Amino acid sequence: MLMRHLREHADQRGTHGAGDGRVLRYRGGSPLTHRRYDHLWHRLGQHLSWVATQQVSTHWLRYTTLTWVERHFGYAVARAYAGHTDHADQDGATATYVRAGLPEIAAALSALTGHVRDTTHICPTFGQVCSY
Repeated sequence: MLMRHLREHADQRGTHGAGDGRVLRYRGGSPLTHRRYDHLWHRLGQHLSWVATQQVSTHWLRYTTLTWVERHFGYAVARAYAGHTDHADQDGATATYVRAGLPEIAAALSALTGHVRDTTHICPTFGQVCSY
């Protein structure tokens, strides 16, 4: 249900035409800023004590998600899931030899969301949904 609402929001706010992959946008179509996200997390923390206690932020969600993917599916899948490019000079020689394919990335996404997805409509770049 969340994904459906996010897609509707993206359609209404012109995310697809922007081409930058940022889903959450203001009514005028510009993407939310880091400052706005910080403000939203602060407000959530005022109502949900665990958000404040855990210091939840957008980065925290990314870190926690990627840690889970790495623990369950391995380094290569987590690296691809994060959208990191294959530059051996950044992560050493190991990054040259370990790569995850679309099926592994899709399996991680399915396990994380509980939503089984037909991979024929997923672009090979960063697992984004293609519009063809």
